[in-house]
Amino acid sequence: MAVLEGKAYWASVTTPNTTFEPVYTVDVVVEDEVANNFEARGFKVKDLSIKDENGGQTSVGRALTIKRKVNGANGMVRTAPKLFDKEKNTLDSVVGNGSHVKVQYNEWEVDNKYGSFKGLDFQAMQVIDLVALKTQDGSELNPFGDGEEF
Repeated sequence: MAVLEGKAYWASVTTPNTTFEPVYTVDVVVEDEVANNFEARGFKVKDLSIKDENGGQTSVGRALTIKRKVNGANGMVRTAPKLFDKEKNTLDSVVGNGSHVKVQYNEWEVDNKYGSFKGLDFQAMQVIDLVALKTQDGSELNPFGDGEEF
């Protein structure tokens, strides 16, 4: 197993992303040297952009997608990657975009009748510096609704 360090974007660690096929996933923005190494070995590296405050796109760097499909062959269900804080205590949190993380992964490669494929299996994530995710559940409101604390 190996570890990548960088900034996390679109992390679905303890709960899978179910937009399409259920998958635990994270895009990790890495240094150019690391991105070049993976690209030279045949891994997909993407230029990652996010929406800025004005509705435009801002580049955040070159990223590797590390993922683990929930469902496997013959009804197998894969477990979620482990999530830890910087002291390696179990963490129960949503990882916001831009969080500084270390991600443990396994490289895999398979050849079958559909072609050759390689990827990075998501094993665990350690959050070094958590960026809190903005919520839409009202938890940031105070009981008086006037923006002042009492």
